[in-house]
Amino acid sequence: MKKLSLLWMSILLIFTLISCSVSSTHSDKKYSTKVELRISAAASLTDALNELKAIYEKKHSNIRLIYNFGGSGKLAKQIEQGAPIDIFLSASKKDMDDLQSKDLLINSSRIDFTKNELVLITKKDSPFVATSFEQIKWDSIKHFAIGEPESVPAGRYAKETLQKLNLWDKLKNKLVMASNVRQVLTYVESGNADLGVIYMSDAKVAKHIKILAEAHPKWHKPIVYPGAMIKESTHSKEAQAFLSYLASEEAKKVLLKYGFK
Repeated sequence: MKKLSLLWMSILLIFTLISCSVSSTHSDKKYSTKVELRISAAASLTDALNELKAIYEKKHSNIRLIYNFGGSGKLAKQIEQGAPIDIFLSASKKDMDDLQSKDLLINSSRIDFTKNELVLITKKDSPFVATSFEQIKWDSIKHFAIGEPESVPAGRYAKETLQKLNLWDKLKNKLVMASNVRQVLTYVESGNADLGVIYMSDAKVAKHIKILAEAHPKWHKPIVYPGAMIKESTHSKEAQAFLSYLASEEAKKVLLKYGFK
């Protein structure tokens, strides 16, 4: 009787192990079938896209969004060099146009999904007071932070603005160049720069700076954010679906929340 009992226990254990193994296999299979969409996006989109990621993945359980944030120019160069990216979200038309001219995009997928504004900022406890760029006493500025104009769209727009106001030559030797717009914010927050130029969206989420003035839209090219699918993407259906989502009312509400237009 004892031997029979042990036999049944052994059989039960085997079935339990088989059941667990099958369950684990199904679980692993389910996880492995998730489509990973790799998205290179302008650093200024960080907060908004992270919120959209949570919403989108909850609605599409088979999708995992993987972001690569940075300056749009540098991200475009990475794509040119063969980085395995499905979608590019740029802070300027120029960088997207460059990729399109090199036949690296699915042109029909390209959309303009949001806009932004340029603002002049300083540290929260800074003595600087102004309501326009023209009111700033530029001679008293020691360090002025902007994005590197060659690779950071915000830096390009800042340069255009300063040139329009005939301030570029006056400030050229005081400039602190940043690799992306978030680094400009860091320079100002830390006191390593007296003033800086960033997007309204970045200023809206920052806690240790204050906005002194907004740049007039006529001083620089329109700040438009285009998005497109990369031609080498192996997930064209899923990439197109996400781009369509970016143009949806739900996505627009999130973007507005973070200071985009």
